[in-house]
Formats: sequence, C-alpha cells, structure tokens
Amino acid sequence: MREILGRRRRWFMGSRRQKGTQPWEAALLCATRWRWPVLPGVGLDRRAEALGARGAERERTAAYPPGEDGTPHAPGDGPPARVCACPHPDCAVPGAHPHDPGLLAATTDARMVEWWWTRRPDAPVLLATGGPVSAVSLPATAGVRALRTLERMGVRLGPVVATPTRCALLVAPYEFEQLGELLARHEWVPSSLRYHGRGGYLVLPPSRIASGGVGWERAPQPGPGGSAPWLPRIEVIVDSLVAAGTREPDENRLAY
Repeated sequence: MREILGRRRRWFMGSRRQKGTQPWEAALLCATRWRWPVLPGVGLDRRAEALGARGAERERTAAYPPGEDGTPHAPGDGPPARVCACPHPDCAVPGAHPHDPGLLAATTDARMVEWWWTRRPDAPVLLATGGPVSAVSLPATAGVRALRTLERMGVRLGPVVATPTRCALLVAPYEFEQLGELLARHEWVPSSLRYHGRGGYLVLPPSRIASGGVGWERAPQPGPGGSAPWLPRIEVIVDSLVAAGTREPDENRLAY
C-alpha cells in the first residue's frame, strides 16, 4: 500500500507539471497533427466553484431552513451545489461529458476547434473514441498495479491518462465483438473497468473536471514527423487490466 500511495503522489505531481499547456493547444494538437476527433466538454459551473463548500452550505440552509421544531438540517442535507455546467443536478460525471455540442460534433477541423475554444477557453478536451483511438479505464489504484505488471512483462504501452480517481490506457481501435471474446475467457470481469470504444469518449489533459486535474501518467510519444502516437492492441493489455481490477470494489455509478 505504501508503494501505491507513493506512486499516486508522483501521479498527481506529474499532472501539476503539465499546467503550461492550455486546453486549446491540446485540442489543436490532437485534431490537426494526430487526426484524433475532439470536442469541448461541458465543463464546470463557475458559480458553484466560486461559492465553494461554505457558500454551497449557505445556499442549502436558505433553501432548506430548520424544521418546525427548530432543529437545523444536517450539513449536506438537500441537493448538493451544482458542480457540472449541465442542467442535471445529479450528473454522474460532472464536467467530463459532452453537452452542447453533442458527441457527434467531434471533429479534426482546426477552424471548428479554434472556434469552440475561443469561446470557452477552459472547456475540457474530449476525445471521441472508436475511430483512430480507443481506451480502457479502471480505478486509479488498480491502474497503478496494472502498469507495474505490464512494465515487468516488458509490454510496450501507449499514452496513459490519469485523473485523481481513474486511469485510462489508450489503445488501437477495437470492436465490441472482439472485446467480448477477450472478456469471455475470464470467469469474472470487474464492473469498475470501462471501455471507451465506438460511440464513447474520454477526457484528455490538461482538462479540469469535478474530481480535479487531468494529466498524463505516460505522455504521448509522437510518431515520425509528429504523427499520431503508437497505440498497443487491446488484446495485449486487457488480461492485466482485468486482473488488477478484480482487487477493486465493483462500481454501480460512473465517476471520473
């Protein structure tokens, strides 16, 4: 456990070191040099961020005053302060999903990317998966174990995205039928693993979402002439990800 915690501290330090890159720069690089389709995520509600925890509690107190017997509501009673900029107060992935535009608008067109981020410079960068790139993600602690295992095996890895709670390994495109065949070999597959294939998306650095900053645990290594980074095939890594994920509690709610 000590090793895992130490690794996670370095993980977050790595994310902080990457603050020099702006979201619009990352979006343009992905779209124009690597031909990865991107779009802006919904982002965070700036008003809720500005209020902070105390301000949110004041709003709850005003909206939910003490009961008739004078007993105040416990802190946190009532709906939480809205963090995601979308209209859903119970958003499962606050700040880290498409809204307007929708996922189908993802593009590699530089003019569109510039137009989006000129108007919303802090918008998270979302990668539409399933075209030239896909991904598999798992809880952060399981991700540390999986990466350590794959390193010991000498497996060549591609870019790895880290959030405070999740780890996502970028892989070459795969079909869900292929994925199903690979997973069918296992007696049990943890629900904490998530598969970002066709019709899915993944938040990329240097985005900021409700759980914190998004950074590279393994930065992309561009190919010849600045072309898209090399990506491993899913069949090379999926067994290690399943094994690492079995030690994490199953999840019934999305989170990033």
